[in-house]
Amino acid sequence: MRLVLEAAGQQYAEPANESKSGAKEVYSRIDRNSTGDEDGNPPQLAPPMLKVKNAGKNGKTLVISQTANLLLYLGTELGLAGEDDVDKYYVNQFALTALDICDEIHSTHHPVSSSLYYEDQAEEAQRKAKDFRETRMPKFMGFFERVLKSNEEKGHGKYLVGSSLTYADTSFFLIVESLHYCFPKELKAREKDYPLIFTKFYPGIKEEKGIKEYLASGRRIPYSNKCLFRYYPELDRQ
Repeated sequence: MRLVLEAAGQQYAEPANESKSGAKEVYSRIDRNSTGDEDGNPPQLAPPMLKVKNAGKNGKTLVISQTANLLLYLGTELGLAGEDDVDKYYVNQFALTALDICDEIHSTHHPVSSSLYYEDQAEEAQRKAKDFRETRMPKFMGFFERVLKSNEEKGHGKYLVGSSLTYADTSFFLIVESLHYCFPKELKAREKDYPLIFTKFYPGIKEEKGIKEYLASGRRIPYSNKCLFRYYPELDRQ
């Protein structure tokens, strides 16, 4: 979501990271006793969540969750959902596929249960990571290489859909970034197999207005082993 907001030059706040009261509001919305709020918003299962004041025709405060849903909302509102009514479905499709990769990356270090520590499932993680590196990563990367080739053949350049940035691009860009962090050796060894991703798409998106400034700013939260994307050397190519 941050990449979409930054690319659009949209101001935003992250109260859960900025104050105890902000975090308290998040926890209240996912509390097992919650049935919604005074604005008519239903309860939420988990972050991330987006709160929008004066949304829609009624000007209500809207609270929604689920990453794919948030991207669809923000992309549509901020002009990053494609150039026409057909493109928007391709954009959503590719963003959802990027989120599929996200889930698979997470499962490499938590293949048994997300509630267990990595150390409790390290042996299974090595087996899962090997399959991801050798089977799943090439499948997904090969697919996005073909998507880029298809769009390039239409004369649209470095993007996944059409001739301008969409939230599909920011979503897949984040996946490539995360793979650089989680599997640096594996990704380096495979860069030559996906020339459009690594010579046009990835460096091109890094230079997009808004994204370039964000990547160089202190607003960007660094990767760490406390986050969704983690680096364990034993899971990378040996």
